[in-house]
Amino acid sequence: MTDRPKRTIDTQAVHAGEPRSYPYDALAAPIAQTATYTFANTQELHDFFQGKTEREEYGRYGNPTVRLVEEKVAALEGAEDAVAFASGMAAVTTTILALVKSGSHVILFSDCYRRTRQFVKVVLGRFGVEHTLVPPADLDALKAAIRPETRLIVSEAPTNPFNTVLDLPKLAAIAKEHRVKTMIDSTFATPVNLRPFEHGIDLVVHSGTKYLGGHNDVLAGVVAGKHGFVSLIRDLRHVLGAVMDPHAAYLVHRGLKTLAVRVARQNQNAQALAEALEGHPKVKQVWYPGLASHPQHGIAKQLMAPGYGGVVTFALDATLEQGSKFVDALEIPRIAPSLGGVESLVEQPALMSYYELSTEQRLEIGIPDELIRYAVGLEDADELIADVLRALEQIA
Repeated sequence: MTDRPKRTIDTQAVHAGEPRSYPYDALAAPIAQTATYTFANTQELHDFFQGKTEREEYGRYGNPTVRLVEEKVAALEGAEDAVAFASGMAAVTTTILALVKSGSHVILFSDCYRRTRQFVKVVLGRFGVEHTLVPPADLDALKAAIRPETRLIVSEAPTNPFNTVLDLPKLAAIAKEHRVKTMIDSTFATPVNLRPFEHGIDLVVHSGTKYLGGHNDVLAGVVAGKHGFVSLIRDLRHVLGAVMDPHAAYLVHRGLKTLAVRVARQNQNAQALAEALEGHPKVKQVWYPGLASHPQHGIAKQLMAPGYGGVVTFALDATLEQGSKFVDALEIPRIAPSLGGVESLVEQPALMSYYELSTEQRLEIGIPDELIRYAVGLEDADELIADVLRALEQIA
């Protein structure tokens, strides 16, 4: 008897975590649109609470359609289990809350998602949780920041918006040496390009709103890891209630089936756009891991395959107002604060994510006025590039 071959990410995206058949012999996953579940008799109730049967009890504790998403994401990440949430931030905040307590210390890289920083600094700070911000990708600074009470290291791979790529094996080794847990938000990479769990990371988080769902029509979040950690997080989700809706789960599950082909196209489009922008006289700098000029290109080549993601960030040789003129001249992408869908989206971080801050305040956190974040979709690469080049001509 021969061993079953290990399935590629392309095949797993379509089939992983699914039964051979669904009720009524349906091919597509059913939507279990219900808030609660019934028991046929009292003995069935006893059997459930005594652990003799596996089934659902109440919608906040589980749902068959949601479970399909969890099992597929776990398979794609190479993790033991996963738990789904109503949004990416629900996944992030519940995970952090499950792992820290008053008196704990959390380390974040300074370029991690601003809402994650805000949660740790402002919300957890009120409850006696301390934190330290360390420079992007600086593992020496990370090691120096670890204290006896440090419980968690939080980052993204790649980061938003500068596509910083951490040396995950080294990060995991440092954390394990000091018995500190690690959480990586891998939304930008997806399991198609990077699987942090395989490099020793404890927990992997996704905003399923982005690439996993892939169509800009659903809010969702997922956390993957070992059974013990995921069970701890799931138990807290039961209390806090940030559960994924069954219909949202159906949309994410459907999106996951085309994840590999969509991300492959977005990898290609982003690489082509980054190469077209680099060296353009009206572009000062491009941040994309697939470029040799990227500070962590060597690490990205080691960890990421087959590509480097669908987000290209670049600085124009222009003012904030000229940058707005460039964005308004683009004909294909829409102006919106998201990424990972079939449509290309563009934003000026200074006006979208950091509108309430002054130029000086934005510069303090590394966001210059001339910055542009372009999240490529599935459109024709040549047409995307031609559209960008035409828009650059609007900069005087």
